[in-house]
Amino acid sequence: MAEIRLDKFLANRSSYSRNEVKNLLRKGAVRVDAVTECDGSRKIDPDSQIVTCLGKQIQSGSHVYLILNKPVGYLCATEDRSHRTVLDLIPESLRIKGLFPAGRLDLDSTGLVLLTDDGQLAHEMLAPKKHVPKYYLVRLRDPIRDQDIQALSKGIVLSDQTHCLPAQAQAFPDSYVLICLHEGKYHQVKRMFASLGNHVESLHRVAIGGLILPENLRSGAYLEILHKDLAVMLKAQSFQVICEQILKNFSSYSINASP
Repeated sequence: MAEIRLDKFLANRSSYSRNEVKNLLRKGAVRVDAVTECDGSRKIDPDSQIVTCLGKQIQSGSHVYLILNKPVGYLCATEDRSHRTVLDLIPESLRIKGLFPAGRLDLDSTGLVLLTDDGQLAHEMLAPKKHVPKYYLVRLRDPIRDQDIQALSKGIVLSDQTHCLPAQAQAFPDSYVLICLHEGKYHQVKRMFASLGNHVESLHRVAIGGLILPENLRSGAYLEILHKDLAVMLKAQSFQVICEQILKNFSSYSINASP
């Protein structure tokens, strides 16, 4: 990263406003390489120098990427007057300007949410033409039938005549099913199974593309990853490969998927 003014770096890579940054600098709350720095105009190289504010290190990467295991009751939004949002689960030190959830999970759904300030990556992930697959471990009221899997593979027509793209599905133990979608219509998984005469009891997103939610990441916890680690997300993976990895750790995923 090229050199940048200290005050600009702090304002860009933290939740503090420019005025708050000035106050923190005046109070001696900012340190560069363990030395207190009060001059916001000083040029620094965030890639080679360590900057802390109030004792917490400010991340130097050009973008932030967080994998969150979203619990029930949190909204995939940056702010809301009625509900807690996924940003409430992230510490202040990582709530940089522009951080947002790339993609949406319903309030009562759980699992993998990517938080980032990288709008280009979010576009690559969400653009309909990209068809990046999303995988959900779904617990149903009734076990899925072979004819349901066949119907999903051909493309379901919802009650309002909305046509869904073909989806892949695999039966799992205890009335669970792993389903892969290549689009993201409103309440799509729930509506698809309702059209088949079934009911979704819980929905847990376990993968986006080839990026799989770590099975040991507890509900409500997050993990920071590097941009190079996200390359796997945009690479095609076979449905069978994802199935095998989820089935291998099914007990951990099914516990997280329980409401």
